[in-house]
Amino acid sequence: SLREIAKRAGYTPGAIYSYFDSKEQVYGALLGESLERLNAFVAAAPATLRAKATAFFDFYRENPRDLDLGFYLFHGMQPRGLTPALNARLNARLRDALAPTQAQLVALGLKPPAALTEVTALFAHTVGLLLLSHTGRIRMFGQASPALFERYLDALVARVSSPAVSSRRSGRATP
Repeated sequence: SLREIAKRAGYTPGAIYSYFDSKEQVYGALLGESLERLNAFVAAAPATLRAKATAFFDFYRENPRDLDLGFYLFHGMQPRGLTPALNARLNARLRDALAPTQAQLVALGLKPPAALTEVTALFAHTVGLLLLSHTGRIRMFGQASPALFERYLDALVARVSSPAVSSRRSGRATP
């Protein structure tokens, strides 16, 4: 409850209520700050496909609590508690963090719809690996998430660098 949040933060409930109407709004503010840090981390990476994708993965690998924030509102398989407007705003910031990777895919010769498909698959693979890693479930496979991520990224670079994609490329770019 907001009262408990205020108590643990050392504030009176009135101080918290003057800024937030609900604990979901507190959550939204925290997730928004997390997504800003993610975007800054990705923006600071060199402008290559590998660097941008790895920055996204490394941010969450190094900051597991930020990944937890992204899953906080899921009860079962449905997100709960955010207004549609706040949910859309937060999702837009998450997409912003993936946009540099998508832009690199386009720069390497993929058409925008194909780049979107690849970045969606990369995102799903990344989140799955991080979830397995952070929960310890990856140990049952005797694998390490960074190595599996690199393997997936190598396959993506190979697909993008294939002769079919290269023949449509107007210039040479570094994966």
